[in-house]
Amino acid sequence: MAGELPVNSNSDVVLVRQHVRTAAIEMGLSLVDQTKVVTAASELARNALVYAGGGQVRIEIVQKGVRRGLRLTFSDDGPGIPDIQQALTDGWTTGGGLGLGLSGSRRLVDEFDLRSAPGEGTLITVTKWGR
Repeated sequence: MAGELPVNSNSDVVLVRQHVRTAAIEMGLSLVDQTKVVTAASELARNALVYAGGGQVRIEIVQKGVRRGLRLTFSDDGPGIPDIQQALTDGWTTGGGLGLGLSGSRRLVDEFDLRSAPGEGTLITVTKWGR
């Protein structure tokens, strides 16, 4: 299960969760790792919807040597993140949430890369490797 999905509504966030879970099962992630990557995907998709007005996610199964992983790339054309370090701090939010979306997602995956600048949107790539 690979491909791109839009993130333009709450129902799209639900679809992202379903597709990520299906891909995680297909590649053999443990139930705990499935839950972690689905939770991260849900948080990142919701962030794209709430803070950027929408975006898209690419879901891919990747390989590095004998390891297989699930890579998710979220992109949007929103306002961007002016201070990435601050945005990755637990408890910091510009919305009404708990401020755990980005920092929590980073802890749930094995690789986390965030690129953003004011006026340039945001690109977040996360990977969860099979054990």
